[in-house]
Parts: sequence; C-alpha cells; structure tokens
Amino acid sequence: MKKTLHWIDLCGMPIFEQLQLEEALLRTDSRSFCIVNRGSPRSIVLGISSKAEELVDVERAQRDQIPLIKRFSGGGTVIVDEQTLFVTFIMAKGDLDVPAFPEPILRWSAELYKQAWDIPGFALRENDYVIGEKKCGGNAQYIKKDRWVHHTSFLWDFSDENMGYLHLPSKRPTYRQDRSHKDFLTPLKDHAPDPEVLTLRLKESLVKRLYIEPFDWKTLDKIPHRQAVCRIA
Repeated sequence: MKKTLHWIDLCGMPIFEQLQLEEALLRTDSRSFCIVNRGSPRSIVLGISSKAEELVDVERAQRDQIPLIKRFSGGGTVIVDEQTLFVTFIMAKGDLDVPAFPEPILRWSAELYKQAWDIPGFALRENDYVIGEKKCGGNAQYIKKDRWVHHTSFLWDFSDENMGYLHLPSKRPTYRQDRSHKDFLTPLKDHAPDPEVLTLRLKESLVKRLYIEPFDWKTLDKIPHRQAVCRIA
C-alpha cells in the first residue's frame, strides 16, 4: 500500500518563511511532505554553522539590504531570488524504502529527478546536482530520530551580479576546482522548457511511488511550539 505524501505549493513565499514552515512540519508533525516554491525575494542563505564573514560580502549585502538567513540544517551558502526553484522533502522514516542517512537520501533524490525530468547529463556529483560538469542545484539535509529533511535550491536562472555577493568558499567540491560561479553553474532554463513543467513531471513521478494529497499549510498557524531556529544573521 502506498504511503501518503502531502503536497504543498507555496509560490512566492520568502525563503525565511519557508524555512520556518519546514521546521514546524519537521518538529510538530509526523506526516511526510513535499514543498515546492518559486518566487522568493532575494536572500542569502547559510548553513547553521556557517560564518557569514567568511562566505559573504557582508558589507555589500547590508548596503543593498539583502537578508542573511541561517537555516536549521547544514550545507553550503546560496543566494536565492525569484528565479530559484525550491523543492523540499520532509519524510517520516519508513514512508520510503530509503535508509535515513545522507548518501542514500541523496542517491534516491537524484534518481527521482533524473527519471522525472529526463535532462541529458543530469546526475549527482558529490553533494550537488549537476548537468554535465556544471552545478544546477545544491542540497542540505537534517536527520533526526524519526524524520528527515532534504531541501534543494535549483537554479532556474541566475545573475552574475547576485553571485558577486558570495566569496569562493575554502571548502568546495573537488570537481569545482577553482572555477568562478559563472563557469561552475548552469541554469535549468537552458535544459528544460518551463519550471511549471518540471514541477508537474516531478509530481507525476512521485505518484508512481506515493499517494499525493494536497495540503493546506495555513492550517498550521495555530500549532503550538512552532519555533524555527533559522534567523537573520
């Protein structure tokens, strides 16, 4: 019997609010969810243990009034905007036949996107989703006793100007070498017709494995103990 996956389409929610919602679902609910969002205002998001001064041109970001947000999970630093496609899975252990460890979760998700989107050259490379030798999506995870979160920011498109707010990290994937953001990244718009098409194909692929049920996230507003730890840095 298929397990139920609750589908949440946010469309335009700021990433800070999305992270708050994700943590609320992680900590106060027992069900499994898939969250899709696109249209967030420009923000810089760091992993929970990241140091903004090492990874971001903080002075420039503050001058241009770009929020610096620390999510509740690990992972790298990204700048997101209206052209970022977010997909998050919040899963109860046992709802998928996937061991709740980082590598199996990454392999499962990569295979899911590869089959759903059928983009030539799409693959998992270290902890990134790539097309050929270029990154199109970055991941972060949070795993607890009975649940796990796997969230991804896909580049539908990006601007070189935005990438200028980020420093080249000292710890970076081996396959990146010393490539600049421009030479290291590729937008999905060069490989797919439309972000809505990708979302539809993803849902169609998930239906083969899970029962998809729409979920009204606004019913969560009165849940007690909703305390996200992501914060403005």
